[in-house]
Amino acid sequence: MNNRYDEIINLPHHVSKTRPQMPMSDRAAQFAPFAALTGYDSAIKETGRLTDERIELDEEALTALDMKYQLLMDALNEAPKVTITYFQPDERKAGGKYITATGAVKKVDDFERRITMQDGTKIPIDDVLSIDGELFSSLE
Repeated sequence: MNNRYDEIINLPHHVSKTRPQMPMSDRAAQFAPFAALTGYDSAIKETGRLTDERIELDEEALTALDMKYQLLMDALNEAPKVTITYFQPDERKAGGKYITATGAVKKVDDFERRITMQDGTKIPIDDVLSIDGELFSSLE
């Protein structure tokens, strides 16, 4: 065997007088896995996230929806309770999701083309898929 370290093998472990000893938790962090591609996991999850396609309404459905808008605007003083299903575009990728909001309508703004609910929810009129409620029972 080689006896190159015989003179130092039995010496006590060196402890610095000027620097504090590193805590065990920090020493373990030195050996943590290294992520060379930061953000890669979140990019993979974002790519795998599913979105819905926007449904294009035909002329008949648009006419029925327009009639419901007129009834809604006529009954606005009564704060009618309705259920509105509308499309919300995704901020990061193509498509989006359909959301259903139920509550009393506070305001219908033709200029900004927006429906405002009592709870503050603002729904773009162009994104509405359907409006349902007791107010529209005369149409059926």
